[in-house]
Amino acid sequence: MFALADCNNFFASCERVFRPDLQGKPIIVLSSNDGCAIARSNEAKALGIKMGDPYFKIRALVERCNVAVFSGNMALYGDMSQRVRWVLEEFAPNIEVYSIDEAFLDLRGMENIDFDNYAKTISARCWKMTSIPVSVGIAPTKTLAKIASKLCKQYPKLRGGCYMHRPQDIEKVLRKFPIEDVWGIGRRTVPKLKAIGVNSAYDFTQLSQNLVHKMLGITGIRTWMELQGTPCIEFEDSFEAKQSICVSHSFSSEIYELKELQEQIANFASTMAEKLRKQHSVASEMVVFAYTNRFKESNPQTHSSALVSFTTPTSDARTIIAQAVSATKNLFKKGYGYKKAGVVATKLVAQSSVMHSLFEDRDTIEREHKITTALDTINATFGRGTIKLAVQGSGKIKTASESQSPHYTTLWSDIPTVTVK
Repeated sequence: MFALADCNNFFASCERVFRPDLQGKPIIVLSSNDGCAIARSNEAKALGIKMGDPYFKIRALVERCNVAVFSGNMALYGDMSQRVRWVLEEFAPNIEVYSIDEAFLDLRGMENIDFDNYAKTISARCWKMTSIPVSVGIAPTKTLAKIASKLCKQYPKLRGGCYMHRPQDIEKVLRKFPIEDVWGIGRRTVPKLKAIGVNSAYDFTQLSQNLVHKMLGITGIRTWMELQGTPCIEFEDSFEAKQSICVSHSFSSEIYELKELQEQIANFASTMAEKLRKQHSVASEMVVFAYTNRFKESNPQTHSSALVSFTTPTSDARTIIAQAVSATKNLFKKGYGYKKAGVVATKLVAQSSVMHSLFEDRDTIEREHKITTALDTINATFGRGTIKLAVQGSGKIKTASESQSPHYTTLWSDIPTVTVK
């Protein structure tokens, strides 16, 4: 058996954890620069607010219906996601993190368990420990487990957990389950399937294997078999390091000064170096880029980039930031307003496989490693940005986040205080 734990309306639910006064009230969370809605509570969905709606188009509705609006707070959401994963790890020998708000649990080999009660217990435990509502679906395959988790959201009487295993029950659910909502069925494929009369997941299972392979290839075959109860999608409990890492952002307003652009690039580089260290990788090359606002056609336009090659592959923040700042100076053009910038780490290799030069000072290498480890430990203990390089300025990215909630769980200064009277 496999389980899929899916956090309900995750970003909006994270905001409610520290704002209990918003229980039962509509909430939306906005994307970078407060551009569009990327998360909605059920109450906001009921008002007709759709995923991706530009904020300027729904502002009147938001104000009229007293919708609570939050700028995206990824530091908070990432930390809450980790807390949910810690709870899930108590219930299965292996866990596969699928996204920030979803994780598969490998329940194979677990016997003599009431899986329906087990699903409900996992959901209740997540709520007790994190105050995040989590829907848990358990089924013979990962694809069916995802469908079972969706049923929890549709039917509150399931109390957050659904065990779907009997063939007759699976068929009943699949007959009503829209083909466009099936995991593994892409949006481009849906019209083709509907053109031949496939409107539900059950209709899809009734196609011949040859036709499925012709239309969707081997990926489609896996989904087709999974819907019929045969596990075909591997459980990936091991971590696979990324082959490149990009950190970029659009700015709330154009940047015209070199110093300000270097400050932003320095912060991107710091985050990139941190991500490299977390996956125990080092970068052989780095690309630094910045470009103007292409929507303002009357303004001077440029798309500049610079390639940095490291003599020895590195994940050291000070080395990467210094090189990124230097590259920014080389690509910067006076008189241009830069709207977006970023850094990309490429040609990544495992930290353990780095070959150092015979001419490198081993004592220096060891000292640099100790300094980096100390900085990471301090920032992990007291919050990101506790210690940073001067070139990073305030350490904040220039974005429009007028409605961002405090970093309740990652900054000491933002920890909620309770006053007893």
